[in-house]
Amino acid sequence: MPSPAETLRALLALDKLHVMPCCFDALSAKLIEQGGFDLTFMSGFATSASRIGQPDLGLMSYAEVLDQARNITESLTIPLIADGDTGYGNAMNVRRTVSGLARAGAAAVMIEDQVAPKRCGHTPGKAVVGREEAFDRIRAAVDAREAGADILILARTDARHEHGLGEAIDRAARYKELGADILFVEAPKTVAEMQEICRELPGPKMANIVEGGETPELSHKELRDIGYAIAAYPLTLMASAMKAMVKTLDQLRSDQDRTPDLMDFKELRQRIGFNDYYEVSAQYETSKRS
Repeated sequence: MPSPAETLRALLALDKLHVMPCCFDALSAKLIEQGGFDLTFMSGFATSASRIGQPDLGLMSYAEVLDQARNITESLTIPLIADGDTGYGNAMNVRRTVSGLARAGAAAVMIEDQVAPKRCGHTPGKAVVGREEAFDRIRAAVDAREAGADILILARTDARHEHGLGEAIDRAARYKELGADILFVEAPKTVAEMQEICRELPGPKMANIVEGGETPELSHKELRDIGYAIAAYPLTLMASAMKAMVKTLDQLRSDQDRTPDLMDFKELRQRIGFNDYYEVSAQYETSKRS
């Protein structure tokens, strides 16, 4: 069997756009795979919200992210891209982050150039570190890969916000020269900017589509025609789940509608894995008594 990183490399070699809903825990990741998608991304925004109930403002630790990534990869057969934030410290911390997430089974890890504590890419107050520190982070991530970590490097820059698109493209180009596998220029504001990113930068590029965010919400065909290899949807699943949960809670509290729009219990059990468990456990006598 190919490794997660090898599988992701093969996917990126295809001439197509990979639509990538983002997960936040093992269950959401399982649903993405069941939905027929080729890969997923552990959204830092959604994971922070689901795991610690806090905004994506650098509050989750490396250990928490590593634990969540491990839980997710153990439930999947498709590749997971993990959010490594700023690497949780200096260049040596970046190396540890990349190596740890590779051992946890991630196919790729995203490293970004924001100052710590970082912020969601579509929220106010973003700032980036200087060029040399940003380059050191990617250099360290690549060094970890070259030292044996079987993982791809997704290099992200948020320089567009403070310093303009030209600086963001220059940084991303240097990341590629340093050995990054996938490039991600966060939060372009127009279709023209998205076109310029894909025209000027080599290799696979990722678009980040946040509903209500700064980047135009283009169709899959439009994103593919512009030149993106991956279209990430970091909050789509969480936003839809939260809306459904809030509606159901309102219905329960009011006692006016006791038949909310629920997944059938039989389908729920099947998707979680009860049927698979029973099928495998049937071969063990001791399991039959449980």
